[in-house]
Amino acid sequence: QVQLVESGGGLVQAGGSLRVSCAASGVTFSSYDMGWFRQGPGKEREFVAAISRSGGSTVYADSVKGRFTIFRDNAKNTMYLQMNSLKPEDTAVYYCAARPPTWGTAKDGPYRYWGQGTQVTVSS
Repeated sequence: QVQLVESGGGLVQAGGSLRVSCAASGVTFSSYDMGWFRQGPGKEREFVAAISRSGGSTVYADSVKGRFTIFRDNAKNTMYLQMNSLKPEDTAVYYCAARPPTWGTAKDGPYRYWGQGTQVTVSS
């Protein structure tokens, strides 16, 4: 059974930092490109960042570029999103997802597996 479990969300003040994690099980983690998505209150889910199987290639949404860093540790079957200079508009539920590299594109998917999400709230 494939599981993606996010953790590390919480409440942080604007300008602060937070790191969220995504632990994978039941899947050959290093065979999948991975991505982070988010859904803010009253908004549609949107792409945040993605990383290739090896970690050598990354892509970011313009809204987070320069503030967020996506990386992964294939030995630990875990992906991370380091979020710095957080803004209230970053408030959202953050989801991780796994995509076979032959499926679609990093930004548009489709992604095969999804986690349940972790809440990130940035106060002003």
